[in-house]
Amino acid sequence: MSRNLVRIGVSCGVLLASAMAMGAGPQEKKDSEKKKDQKLVVTGTPVVDPAEPPSDSTTDGSVTVGGQTITYRAVAGTLTVGSTDSQDAMLGLDGKLLPDTGEKTPDPEKPEEAPATSRMFYVAYFKKDAPAGRPVTFLYNGGPGSATMWLHMGSFGPKRVVTTDAQHDEGAPYKIVNNDYSLLDVSDVVFIDAPGTGFSRIMGKDKEKAFWGVDQDAHAFDRFIRRFLTKYNRWNSPKYLLGESYGTPRSAVLSAALQNVDLNGIVLLSQILSFDNSIDGPKWNPGVDQAYALGLPTFAASAFYHHKLPTQPAALEPFLTEVEQYAIGDYMSALLQGSELPEARKQAVAEKLHQYTGLPVAYLMRANLRVTGGAFSKQLQLDDETTTGRLDTRYKGPDLDPLSADAEYDPQSNAISSAYTAALNQYMRTELKYGENQTYKPGAYVDPDFTWDLRHQAPGGPPANQQEGGTNVMPDLAYTMKSNPKMKVMLVGGYFDLATPYFEGKFEMHHLQIPQKLQANISYHYYQSGHMVYVNEEVLKQFHTDVAGFIRGTEDGR
Repeated sequence: MSRNLVRIGVSCGVLLASAMAMGAGPQEKKDSEKKKDQKLVVTGTPVVDPAEPPSDSTTDGSVTVGGQTITYRAVAGTLTVGSTDSQDAMLGLDGKLLPDTGEKTPDPEKPEEAPATSRMFYVAYFKKDAPAGRPVTFLYNGGPGSATMWLHMGSFGPKRVVTTDAQHDEGAPYKIVNNDYSLLDVSDVVFIDAPGTGFSRIMGKDKEKAFWGVDQDAHAFDRFIRRFLTKYNRWNSPKYLLGESYGTPRSAVLSAALQNVDLNGIVLLSQILSFDNSIDGPKWNPGVDQAYALGLPTFAASAFYHHKLPTQPAALEPFLTEVEQYAIGDYMSALLQGSELPEARKQAVAEKLHQYTGLPVAYLMRANLRVTGGAFSKQLQLDDETTTGRLDTRYKGPDLDPLSADAEYDPQSNAISSAYTAALNQYMRTELKYGENQTYKPGAYVDPDFTWDLRHQAPGGPPANQQEGGTNVMPDLAYTMKSNPKMKVMLVGGYFDLATPYFEGKFEMHHLQIPQKLQANISYHYYQSGHMVYVNEEVLKQFHTDVAGFIRGTEDGR
């Protein structure tokens, strides 16, 4: 696929900028990349979406968490949002034009000429007989262009699909079981599909431009959340955002957009806020070398896991502490010297990188000490004719082309995607009683018209069309933390995540433009897992404990 533009991971829909040029505007996909995406086919029988949204489905259920049985009501439905605040204000909760707006009702015979709207699908789980003031957590995956089936069926919903950890699953039938680690013990949960994904749909004139972009997407979520709080009378509930992957920059922009809706907390799972830090393609962004340094600890963790290091350390975490210090010290210093780096120093750095990654010194010298994520996935187990995973480097699969420079696919995505797709469709249609005659779209990127506008206007910053450099939403999170100094942030990462390396997220947190005292509002949690930390059941158990503790510690506004 085209690494100079985008990098897509099918499982979570990770799309990361890898060049400064990405900030310039909407990005088109090459034909070859579109064809690769087509391997992820949508499920169900293709049908024409009805003009009227399907009715909400309300069902009852129970889940056992920590020995406690929790009864809940589930609502699967949609809320329609406008593409601008003024347009959105004219729509009722039913998505129809309010009678007192003075606006002409769109011609039903010409829906393509109507103002753009998005019918956003969600599944909300409400604990029955809960006291007033119960927290509510909004969850979403990333992409951009990914539905939220991964978090829904893998993390904190009442059911989860069972997959084998770090191995390719066998075929159907897949097990859907009670989720012992559902977050319903501490919070109501709302899983939201982004516009154009899952059962969410976009409609009207210029609908793609209206919703597929950094700012457009975040503002759609902003309007959705406000409508949800109104529909379910939850304005006075403690509120949390939990976004994964591209869901983390969405959370940053969304938190700043949610004016007068002070959040109690934000959980950032597998974070990237500045796309210049992506290890996917820094070679297309010459002169900005920090991505190589920030990816090094993940290279080291991966080599440790697969026993590819010249000398195997006794334990992972002390080893990573050493690698982190080297990465932002001697290694970063060497990279910054560029062509002025003395040959003897270059050789010494290559030998040190060999100790930390297991890659041959000769290869590191040829690479000019700079190895991208795709190249590392290709090279780590090349002698075994094996490709290393990207979203989770514990996974591995047969090498497709021994002569290629980069990995041609992600074994982790191939290993679990079928299980999640099947489980979501089965659960949605049989237990939640939703989706008849509809297609669930795992990702919008199967749409041939899918592009993403990476331009962004930060709070108080220049207009999006005057943006310089790569997409960076760190100012948005900083703005929110300064505007709402009681809000807490929980950063979560996996040591084996090569899509959004854990050290990159830590680096971004320590470079937020906030007063030093607000750094105390950030907590850090790392696990021996990958991008989707919850695919490892033991990690999911700890992840639940940590997030539940985070909510309990902040739900009273402390």
